Amino acid sequence: MAKRREANIFSLSFLDIMSCGFGAVILIYIVINHATEATTQEVSAQVMAEVTRLEELVTNEKENLIVLRNTVKEQDDEIVTTQDMAQKLVETIRSIEAVLAALQTEGASQDQTIDSLKSELKELELEAANLEGSVGADESTGTALRTVIGEGDRQYLTGMKVGGQHILIMLDASASMLDKTIVNVIRRRNLPDDQKLQSKKWQRAIATVDWILANLPKESYFQLALFNEQAKPVIAGTESSWLRATERADTDGALEALRKEIPQGGTSLHHAFNLASGMEPLPDNIFLIVDSLPTMGLEEPKRTVIDSRERVELFTESIELLPFESPVNVILFPMEGDPISTPSYWRLAQITGGSFLSPPEDWP
Repeated sequence: MAKRREANIFSLSFLDIMSCGFGAVILIYIVINHATEATTQEVSAQVMAEVTRLEELVTNEKENLIVLRNTVKEQDDEIVTTQDMAQKLVETIRSIEAVLAALQTEGASQDQTIDSLKSELKELELEAANLEGSVGADESTGTALRTVIGEGDRQYLTGMKVGGQHILIMLDASASMLDKTIVNVIRRRNLPDDQKLQSKKWQRAIATVDWILANLPKESYFQLALFNEQAKPVIAGTESSWLRATERADTDGALEALRKEIPQGGTSLHHAFNLASGMEPLPDNIFLIVDSLPTMGLEEPKRTVIDSRERVELFTESIELLPFESPVNVILFPMEGDPISTPSYWRLAQITGGSFLSPPEDWP
C-alpha cells in the first residue's frame, strides 16, 4: 500500500500565488491613489478659477457702488440747486407783484396824468409848428438844429420834451443792443464788425440820438455818452465838458463817432450815472436810451450768469448815483427775457420827474 503524501500549504506554488495576489493589490492601490490625486488637482484648479472670478466680480461691484454714490451726491446737489432757483423765482414773482401793486396804487391818478399829457401834447404840437416855421426862416434861431432823414418828423415822443440848458444823452452800447432776442444777440456778437454796425436795433438807437440832437433847444449844450462795462463820451477828450448844440461840428462829430462804435460787453448803469454826476455843471435833462436792466455794477461780475433779482438790485443801487434833481427821460427798446425792465424804468422816470417811452420799431 502506497504511503500517503502529506499536504504542505506553504509550498512553492502557494507562495507564488500569494506573492502575485499581494503584488496585484499593491498595483491596484497605486493606480487608485494616482487617480485620486489627479482628480483633486483638477478640482482645486476649478475652485481657484471660480474664486478669481468671484473676486473680480466683487471688485467690479465695488467700483459700481462708488459710481452710484457719486451719482447720488450729484443728484442731491442738483436738488439743492433746483430748490435755490425755485426760491429765487418765488422772490422774483413777489417783487413783480410788489411793482404791480404799486402800479395799481398809482392807477387812481392816471386820469389826471392823461389830462395833463393831453394838455402838454397840445402845447408841444403848437411849439412844433412854430419851430418848423422858424427853421425855414433862420436855421440858427430854431430848435430843429439838424435835418432828420425819412419820417423823423412824426411826433411819437409825446410828452417827452427835449428841453434844458445842459442835456446829457446816455446810450446803452452793450452787446444786447445788437438785437431784441437773446438768441440773435449771441449769433450777431460773433459776426464781423461791419455786420454788427448794421444791426437794425443799433441803427434805431443811432437814429434816436440823431432825432434828439435835431430837436435840441437853441443855445443849449449837450453831451453824448456811451455806456456798457464802462462809460465814456462818444468824442474822446470831452470828458466832463459840454458841446454846443448850434455847432454843427459838435453834433456832426458826435454822430460820426457814434456810427463807428460797436455794441459789446455787459451793461453797467453805475458807470453811466457816475459819469452824469461828474459833469460840471450838472445836467438839467437826461435822456437814457437803454434796452434792459444792468448786468453788473462798478466791478466786474464774479459769475457769468445773473438772475432777475440781482439785476433789480443793481438797478436800485445805481439810482443812488444819479445827480440830484436831474430828470431822467427813458427811451426803452424792450429786450426779450427781461420783463421787469419796463416797470423798473417807468418807475425811474416817474421818481425823477422825467418821461418814459417805448417807441415802435418804425420810429424815428
